Amino acid sequence: MYSRIGAAAFKKDLANTITLCEYLGNPHKEFKSIHIAGTNGKGSVSHMLAAILQTAGYKTGLYTSPHLKDFRERIKVNGNEINEKFIIDFTEKIKPLIEEIEPSFFEITVAMAFDYFAEQKVDVAVLEVVLGGRFDSTNIITPELSVITNIGWDHMNILGDSLEKIAYEKAGIIKSGVPVVIGETLPETKSIFDTIAAEMNAPLHLATEERNVAGWEWEKHELIVEVAEQGKTDHKKYHLDLPGIYQSKNLLTVLGACSVIKELGYKINEEDIRHGLQKTKKITGLHGRWEIIHENPTIILDVGHNEDGIKQIIQQIELTKHHDLHIIIGMVKDKEIDTVLSLLPHSANYYFTQAHIPRALPAETLKEKAGKFNLSGKIVIDVNKAIKEAKSKAHKDDLILVCGSVFLVGEANSS
Repeated sequence: MYSRIGAAAFKKDLANTITLCEYLGNPHKEFKSIHIAGTNGKGSVSHMLAAILQTAGYKTGLYTSPHLKDFRERIKVNGNEINEKFIIDFTEKIKPLIEEIEPSFFEITVAMAFDYFAEQKVDVAVLEVVLGGRFDSTNIITPELSVITNIGWDHMNILGDSLEKIAYEKAGIIKSGVPVVIGETLPETKSIFDTIAAEMNAPLHLATEERNVAGWEWEKHELIVEVAEQGKTDHKKYHLDLPGIYQSKNLLTVLGACSVIKELGYKINEEDIRHGLQKTKKITGLHGRWEIIHENPTIILDVGHNEDGIKQIIQQIELTKHHDLHIIIGMVKDKEIDTVLSLLPHSANYYFTQAHIPRALPAETLKEKAGKFNLSGKIVIDVNKAIKEAKSKAHKDDLILVCGSVFLVGEANSS
């Protein structure tokens, strides 16, 4: 499994996924889909879009990764996780083929999601790319809409050592004649999207050129964002139950996608959008995005783990009122560890820990590396013990943050 051992489990072709789906009768051709790629934000955007479509009355499939607690989180219909019996029956059904072609964990899971969505007769499925785009197992579909949230530094060992190369891999989800919404662009990535969209005759929509954030505020664990739309004088306010300030960027991507979806004939009104955004966590079960699990002191879980994700977390910390800062951090071996550590504040009290998976960077190694960046603290091997210790030492006005790895957040008790 990639989630356990890393890059060695990733395959750079779609042959196995195609073979699996042919064996199953090509279930991915039985339903409409929306395809979402990007370095950061693709999970949040996927969940927000699914919540809006579901609110509008569409039976909605949602495929995302990784999971935090339970494998079944990856495959949902109308917010409900895939049932265990289907997983067991599916695995039994394809066992002969597994033995023959030896597919990866991703390839099996994507085929399972497609088969489940077809069996459930979903109206539309929102499909999050696992890794990259061009060779991702999900990329055998022809969606109604492609979305690329942004391009940043992550998985360079697989996707390439420049933003242009990473953008090229993500742009691999752009299909002939299928509209594409780009969330954020950089000078070095915009030309890639322009070129590939033109080659594919795919209508290109740049979310940040169609709308901008005119203002935001926090109120009762909600992020309230004021959005200005190009060519319109009246601003709209949206309440998000995902309170991270970085969600304001994802909101523009979601609104851009909703405009295109409506043009495609989906009946989604403004009230559906507002309700879906305000109740995304409740409707879809999304966790780990600036998630407040305790108050006095405030304890936050956030799955941010790469350069851009950590930069957004730092911005959020600076905007959040607190006395002292406690950071519980654990990372996996194949991330840009030094880059992340160089961004973290020197003034925080650190608890170096690790998730219980083979890919986890040993807490001792993390502490040693952190020392080179003047980050000091102690080793607490288990994340929940670290939370308990930080909580016992914190003042009621302090902020305790758990970050650095999706797997670490997954092991944290949220109560």
